[in-house]
Amino acid sequence: QVQLVESGGGLVQPGGSLRLSCAASGSILSVYAMGWYRQAPGKQRDVVATVTSGGTTNYADSVKGRFTISRNDAKNTVFLQMNSLKPEDTAVYYCNFLNYAMIPFRSWGPGTQVTVSS
Repeated sequence: QVQLVESGGGLVQPGGSLRLSCAASGSILSVYAMGWYRQAPGKQRDVVATVTSGGTTNYADSVKGRFTISRNDAKNTVFLQMNSLKPEDTAVYYCNFLNYAMIPFRSWGPGTQVTVSS
């Protein structure tokens, strides 16, 4: 059974940084594109960043220049480095495997809460 477990969230002041991790078990991560998503209260879940199996990255306009997605296939883990955080980044963050159409297809993990507030 494939499981995704996100970690690294927390409370941070505006302008601060966090590094999120997503550990995958039950499936080899290296052959898949991966994505980070977030869902704020009362809003839909939106894509934040994606990385292909070859390392090509893509970002939502709202996080370009501030967030960096990376992957360590040897550790079956994907990361999201978040810098210059803003209150509007507050959300629950999730990761997922992406199919050939870059659409998430595994069950969602529990997510990790990121709160940006002074």
